Amino acid sequence: MATTLAKAADGAEVVEHAARIEHVSKSFAGPAGPQLVLDDITLDVAPGEFVTLLGASGCGKSTLLNLVAGLDAPTAGNITTNGRPALMFQEHALFPWLTAGKNIELALRLRGVAKSERRDRAEELLELVRLKGAYGKRVHELSGGMRQRVALARALAQDSQILLMDEPFAALDAITRDVLHDELTRIWRETQLSVLFVTHNVREAVRLAERVVLLSSRPGRVAHEWRVDIPQPRRIEDAAVAELSVEITEQLRGEIRRHGQH
Repeated sequence: MATTLAKAADGAEVVEHAARIEHVSKSFAGPAGPQLVLDDITLDVAPGEFVTLLGASGCGKSTLLNLVAGLDAPTAGNITTNGRPALMFQEHALFPWLTAGKNIELALRLRGVAKSERRDRAEELLELVRLKGAYGKRVHELSGGMRQRVALARALAQDSQILLMDEPFAALDAITRDVLHDELTRIWRETQLSVLFVTHNVREAVRLAERVVLLSSRPGRVAHEWRVDIPQPRRIEDAAVAELSVEITEQLRGEIRRHGQH
């Protein structure tokens, strides 16, 4: 995908947007004709920004993420990104016949990294996600949280400037999820990646993001945005997180009622 550039005062080119979504709509064929899933979405993600997409089930959050990833094309509108995004799913999607390290090396190989460099780079990425020494472990030897850490390391191995995450912690228990929230926040701040994170969990959205974007129920439209000015590191139980979560939840409930969903 194309990169959005601007000129700095000294004439140097600078990246203006990690991702730009302009008037994007998406329809799918249905028995009664085209079904509109996303309607005229316009959204920018700045370099280094962490944005969460929030909305009721079926509002098109994952569809929008797939469009940004280039896995599908919009029916209307335009999407540009700063290079090819990396995508992390709810399921870890690791190859069970490969070790943790070899799963990461596969992404490095696809990126064109020389064979002689892959092991060292895989070890570095495992250390970044706090799995030092896990290079030789098989997938069945890893806990759910450890598998998601390997999946995150594999996504980071793609060396993308924008990371797309589709409810990556939804299947984990509360304690593991909270630990991975801390780890993701740390890694985001260390790497200065742009992150577009899909969730249906309001507190998770507020816990992680600099900006929360609420999509209306189908068809998905940008219904509301909140700038999250709560200092990091945050805890999911912090009073400020809870207070903003209540406000967002009321807006979400209003969207669900407005569209007749239960």
